[in-house]
Amino acid sequence: MAQAMNDATGNRVIGKTIRGLAVCALLAALLGGCVQLRDIFIPQPPGVGDEWSALLDEVRAFEHKIGFEETDNFFDLSQEQHAFPFCGYASRLHLPYSYEDPAIRWLDSVSEQECRTFGREADAYYGASEALGEIGTPVTPAMITSKLDRFLYLVIHEDCHDQFEFPYGIEEPLCDLIAFKAMAAFSEEKFGYFAKEDRAVRRYAATQSRLTRATITYYDQLATLYARHQRAEISSEALLRERGAIFRKAERVLGGPRGELNNVGLANDMTYSRHYPFLESVFDALGRNLAHTVAFFRQADKAKPSRAAVMKRHRIATEESVDFIRAYEAAVLETIRQVLQEARTRNIAR
Repeated sequence: MAQAMNDATGNRVIGKTIRGLAVCALLAALLGGCVQLRDIFIPQPPGVGDEWSALLDEVRAFEHKIGFEETDNFFDLSQEQHAFPFCGYASRLHLPYSYEDPAIRWLDSVSEQECRTFGREADAYYGASEALGEIGTPVTPAMITSKLDRFLYLVIHEDCHDQFEFPYGIEEPLCDLIAFKAMAAFSEEKFGYFAKEDRAVRRYAATQSRLTRATITYYDQLATLYARHQRAEISSEALLRERGAIFRKAERVLGGPRGELNNVGLANDMTYSRHYPFLESVFDALGRNLAHTVAFFRQADKAKPSRAAVMKRHRIATEESVDFIRAYEAAVLETIRQVLQEARTRNIAR
């Protein structure tokens, strides 16, 4: 997020502002003012409001075209459940692998103020989800008051969760991938290419996709730092000091309130990001066809090994461990590669 400029850069900012006003004045005569110019280059998504029900029906029809099965989500409007709050906290001296890492303790019945009390001794992360898949989630007031792009993302992403039974480390990035591609295709179909609404939705999808890679970059930097601490190459004080510098850089790119990014928040984001580039490469290999992509991952889902088989192969005693989370994700990724190779072989044989 942008921060106030200090005196050292004030003159430069003022100079840019004056030049910007001059350009705006010139273009205003041609285009009717700077507000319209802003909308041309940085489209602002409209709200959802009272039209949410009709929009939901259209999204559901589009989902059906790309192969989604009907879900129990979004069939009624909740007046009581505005959103779904959550709180997670973990030691500052440990970098969790993902939001499934047992090092994170998750709570769902505490206030933001209560959650922040954990932050005195640990990394605490508070948030609220507008909707949750796999539970027959209702339409919440938080969804209705959101913007068009966010509404489309929530509906498609949460409905996607009900299509597969992958481990969450695979399913979260897959449903992000499908949501980003589907919402862009839906908006072009509904509003027309380069309409204001379409540009806003495509911009959201492209931005979020790009941020997944930035998340990976900063998480990897932290992982390297924590590995040094684990090998006793740096002290705990040095670890916390150096990770602070990484978080400050990450916040400038990833956004969010200044000083609030921490290990729990980044591990949560990494659950959606870690395997996204690979899954997008599969989407590309399938001709960037959404229906083919949904069908392909249904096939991979059926072919994946069972949890018990993965535990037996790797001699893991419990599913409640990082070792199992990593091993199960790796096994599913290998299955996806095999199914893709088989599909390519069949195409060559034809």
